[in-house]
Amino acid sequence: MFSIEHEFDATIVTLVDEGGPALAEDVTINLFEDCVTVEQYDPRSDSVQKISLSINQVRELAAALDLPEGVYKLQQDDNGA
Repeated sequence: MFSIEHEFDATIVTLVDEGGPALAEDVTINLFEDCVTVEQYDPRSDSVQKISLSINQVRELAAALDLPEGVYKLQQDDNGA
């Protein structure tokens, strides 16, 4: 299950693990204009772990989901995207 919320400066997607007996903590993805952050509570450290991705890294991640093993470099269009 997931939810989508639109805030003033970000879109927030929350992923809720509903499968299996060993459930993982919710994952929150914050989509900003210039970056994307992924957060998840870690009960072992009792803190929220957070990573930040540039928009280019998100594009590469999306492309990587559909590619076989290997090393790739995406071509940029005329707009730098």
